[in-house]
Amino acid sequence: MRILVTGSAEGLGLAAVEALLAQGHDVVAHARNEDRAAGLAALTARGAGLVVGDLEQRDAVTRIADELNAAEPLDAVIHNAGVYTGRPVMPVNVIAPYLLTALLAGPRRHVYLSSGSHYGGRATLQGVDWRGTAPGSYGDSKLYVTTLVAALARTRLDLLASAVDPGWVPTRMGGPDAPDDLDLGHRTQVWLATSDDPDALASGGYWYHRQRREPHDAVHDTAFQDDLLRVLADETGVPLPAG
Repeated sequence: MRILVTGSAEGLGLAAVEALLAQGHDVVAHARNEDRAAGLAALTARGAGLVVGDLEQRDAVTRIADELNAAEPLDAVIHNAGVYTGRPVMPVNVIAPYLLTALLAGPRRHVYLSSGSHYGGRATLQGVDWRGTAPGSYGDSKLYVTTLVAALARTRLDLLASAVDPGWVPTRMGGPDAPDDLDLGHRTQVWLATSDDPDALASGGYWYHRQRREPHDAVHDTAFQDDLLRVLADETGVPLPAG
């Protein structure tokens, strides 16, 4: 399979790329800038492709999508890139994966990184600063991403969309004292992107270490799902294509 992993210069994204390469897949890694891309030389030497662009910038996301659409089609995307605090929270955690989903032609499977923090998110779309002119709420962003998965599962029957809570793992984002298992943090994403297991082929799940869990109640609210899709389409000017 040909699989894009965003935010793969370190942490869970890097672990996913390494695991996919070891399984023999054709992997496209992603780095935010050329300095971080230089750190992926060992992966590109093993055959990984590479795209470079800051997902905080919408024009960079569009350029990445154009570059990938001009190459061999993708089978899956692991939307791994994310930030915990600051102005990039909404642009990177929500807008970028939405745009890649809307713009990429081909990939049937989309795996989105959520978080247990989504349970503390607010189920409202009023006053959201999608452009990141001010710091965004991480919990809100992960609630939106998890709701996007449910909306895709309901409206885009041609796609397999899944959300994954990788646990609170000791990455740069999670910090050195995070209590969860770093080695388990990427495995569910890889499984959902590649497996023919019937469970992995069921769209709309919220997963933690290959166990399906019940998300925030708002995730199942179809009116909230529809409002989110409408707001994201209006905000970006890019509606999701019909399934």
